[in-house]
Amino acid sequence: MAVTQFNLTCSKPRLHSSQLSFLSRTLPRHRHCSFAPLHRTQHARISCSVAPNEVQVPAVTTLDPKSKADCYGVFCLTYDLRAEEETRSWKKLINIAVSGAAGMIANHLLFKLASGEVFGPDQPVALKLLGSERSIQALEGVAMELEDSLFPLLREVSIGIDPYEVFQDAEWALLIGAKPRGPGMERADLLDINGQIYAAQGRALNAVASRNVKVIVVGNPCNTNALICLKNAPNIPAKNFHALTRLDENRAKCQLALKAGVFYDKVSNVTIWGNHSTTQVPDFLNAKIDGLPVKEVVKDIRWLEEEFTEKVQKRGGALIQKWGRSSAASTSVSIVDAIRSLVTPTPEGDWFSSGVYSNGNPYGIAEGIVFSMPCRSKGDGDYELVKDVIIDDYLRQRIKKTEAELLAEKRCVAHLTGEGIAVCDLPGDTMLPGEM
Repeated sequence: MAVTQFNLTCSKPRLHSSQLSFLSRTLPRHRHCSFAPLHRTQHARISCSVAPNEVQVPAVTTLDPKSKADCYGVFCLTYDLRAEEETRSWKKLINIAVSGAAGMIANHLLFKLASGEVFGPDQPVALKLLGSERSIQALEGVAMELEDSLFPLLREVSIGIDPYEVFQDAEWALLIGAKPRGPGMERADLLDINGQIYAAQGRALNAVASRNVKVIVVGNPCNTNALICLKNAPNIPAKNFHALTRLDENRAKCQLALKAGVFYDKVSNVTIWGNHSTTQVPDFLNAKIDGLPVKEVVKDIRWLEEEFTEKVQKRGGALIQKWGRSSAASTSVSIVDAIRSLVTPTPEGDWFSSGVYSNGNPYGIAEGIVFSMPCRSKGDGDYELVKDVIIDDYLRQRIKKTEAELLAEKRCVAHLTGEGIAVCDLPGDTMLPGEM
């Protein structure tokens, strides 16, 4: 991969490229340095002579591409800046792996991650981008845009097609990549095709990622893909795996706010139960509007049970009809929301939805599946299931339907989870929100 390298001519010690913006503000005594292209070599060194009382700008070296996944452009340069007093407030760099990184969802998400919008304005990040042989050129384009954006918090970008390289030491894994359901494709076929992808990625995470990596599965069918992934990563706590149902929660909040005539920040305690499919259950029984139970604000029970539920379940399909493509931007926003819910304390009395492993749940839901449930977090990346929820007969009946669907999906991928021979007896109406 082509890497631009530079030769420095210095009258006084000078900044290196990735720290130019930051150090130019904090070390004003440095003077201008000119950059001139060097002939390409595998290992180039760049240094400046300095006065004894100046901060020394250390050598800059390119990484051996054989030692790790391909890095890109300026991110192939590593720096050992000794001005620790100037960067004391910056946290230890975290490694974030993203699969399907050349796709539309990632195209929105990566710039949010790099800007500090997700993990905070003092949190340096390294982005590890996983693509395929077919998408590698597009992935280089994504890396070029990240390079040109001059994000001071973005310290490393690496790209590759081998998850064993890209997932190395990952502390967060955002698994977006998946094949869409094509015309005439049975749901069982989709489960098998994408299940194989997530089984392989689970094995890679198990082998090389941080032992406490947090995994958010976005690629559909996301609940069962998350189950496959966690079953293939036995050395990582099953609790660390999430299936993204936050977009469904956000859609439910939007519809309740519209009906009540309030802004959506007044809507809280919304749960999406079950599968990210048209059997999902948007819970209005426990939800609140301006602190009051929804049923005290919205008196139209028929609307809640029928129109509200159906709108949330089919919102993805309605958007595709209008927009001509799937909801990439709002999905990326919901990924950000899902991460923030884990790294910031949940507001007192509220909760959020996430598809998590059902073992030990207090709701009587079958164990051994990934099921969306209400969660709370202390902001440490972990969560606990909410116990103070009401489940009436209406809600229980709906929950049982989505539970049966997930159990059927689990049987259909038994060959990918190490639980025997696959038996596919999926319900006829099983589909994803955007498949109508």
